Amino acid sequence: MIKKLVLSSAELKQAELTTLSHYDSRALQFWEGTREHDVSQNICALLESLPQNRALDILDLGCGPGRDLIRFKALGHTPIGLDGSHVFCEMAKRNSGCEVLHQTFQTLELAAQSFDGIFANASLFHVPRQVLPGVLKCCYDALKPGGVLFCSNPRGEGEGWNGNRFGNYMELDVCKMFFEEAGFDVIDHYYRPEGLPNNQQPWLAVLCRKNR
Repeated sequence: MIKKLVLSSAELKQAELTTLSHYDSRALQFWEGTREHDVSQNICALLESLPQNRALDILDLGCGPGRDLIRFKALGHTPIGLDGSHVFCEMAKRNSGCEVLHQTFQTLELAAQSFDGIFANASLFHVPRQVLPGVLKCCYDALKPGGVLFCSNPRGEGEGWNGNRFGNYMELDVCKMFFEEAGFDVIDHYYRPEGLPNNQQPWLAVLCRKNR
């Protein structure tokens, strides 16, 4: 059962380290299992909310081995990856040829007004609620005026461990609260996979715009 937790600073750090270690140790398996996943709906949702007449600066936040970096680059944009797993970072550089930043969410440092869009596909749900406001504020500051953050995360109530991965599971009302407190305007949302009843759609996608 997923419960809301109050974590000490040491426990917050351990949640991040244990989750990253899980991905480091299964990096090749993860790549083989996800490289063909169709997330075109999510990529299109971000790009359609941004200017159409120029190449865009996009941060793939939690880029993993680089699948979506490859897609953004093929579409003519300028993507940069970021991941806390050093193994994923090396794989993403090789697979995409893009710049990839090795940073964890809890130590995130991004230059102000650097990106038109931030693509956080299946990544921000690993951020504990206690530190999520700071992560979202960093994302807000890193976007150019009018920039958009896309976030897709598994739905649920509360946070806790799923094996060796820490997860923060939220429904729309809780997501909106966090994004709006960080300064974003929530401009759209949808559930995935497409075409199924809502109770069979475990993923929530949210688009938020920097309002100034």
